[in-house]
Amino acid sequence: MDFEPKWLAWEITRRCNLHCVHCRSSSGLTAKRHPDFSTSEAFRVIDDIASFCKPVVVLSGGEPLMRRDVFEIARYGTERGLRICLATNGTLVTPEVCARIKDSGICIVSLSLDGSTAEIHDDFRQQPGAFRLAVKAARLFRENGIAFLINSSFTRRNQEDIPSVYRLAKELGATAWYMFMIVPTGRGEKIMDELISAEDYESILKWHYEMEKREKDLLVRPTCAPHYYRIRLQMAKKEGITLRPRSLKFSTGGSKGCLAGQLIAFINVDGDVLPCSYFPLSSGNIREHSFEEIWTESPLLRELRDFSCYKGRCGACEYINICGGCRARAYAVYGDYLAEEPFCNYVPKKMRGSWNPEEVR
Repeated sequence: MDFEPKWLAWEITRRCNLHCVHCRSSSGLTAKRHPDFSTSEAFRVIDDIASFCKPVVVLSGGEPLMRRDVFEIARYGTERGLRICLATNGTLVTPEVCARIKDSGICIVSLSLDGSTAEIHDDFRQQPGAFRLAVKAARLFRENGIAFLINSSFTRRNQEDIPSVYRLAKELGATAWYMFMIVPTGRGEKIMDELISAEDYESILKWHYEMEKREKDLLVRPTCAPHYYRIRLQMAKKEGITLRPRSLKFSTGGSKGCLAGQLIAFINVDGDVLPCSYFPLSSGNIREHSFEEIWTESPLLRELRDFSCYKGRCGACEYINICGGCRARAYAVYGDYLAEEPFCNYVPKKMRGSWNPEEVR
């Protein structure tokens, strides 16, 4: 398998104007313990990345629009040959911001929308008016010719709204819709009891498969739901359907599950390179080592790429190459990133008759 990095999320600030219940970085208005790095250091990081590879780089946070130099960083990355994207909650988007997005060379914007109504979205984002501003941002993007996708996060509190959020994403003119099944990190640890059950998870992913078959205009992908690719393959085989991969050049792309440390990575505001945005263990720091050195030499990343190290049902599964199980969720639940995916109820063929669901693997 080619392990060249294709997609990097980069936390350029941990400051945020919202206080979302699932926030992986526990962002707030101030970030005294994790201050923003300087513009010049941001340029150095871009030079470091661009000297090794040319991935999609998503400027993330926190809320990246809280940095005054966000568009300088974007422009510099564009000039160095990187495809720069922006991830925002939408509350700070104005016509002036849209003009600067276009001028900076940002290719696409991802917008967070976790409910089809203000009541649901604002509850998730812990801020009255967040829904109205997110919808306004989508309309501004459309009016200004800015391509945008919608990311939607779900727990038990809003899982019944999934089909309605999908329809709203279409109505707003999004290029793609990503249904995200949250990983309990950061503030998400406090809502562990709200995680969607394995049984509901399976049903939702089957619904997604049926919806994807019908969808002609919108790219749809579940995120942090690697066993979708097992379900998708099973259902397609049962129906005699030949799957044709659909991808978006600004997405993590393809038809495979967990890509943490294989095709994607996350750089946090402290300079730590993590296998993905929700994986709390560092594989190295870009203030101490080059990104190329970390990507190619990190023992953690090498272990994640070696499926023979995986344990439990994941280690025994015939779908390991297209799924892999969520490594961050395994770590969050079991404290072992090589353990089996805790929210998948599939039993591999070689384990049937011997698997004990009470055992922690």
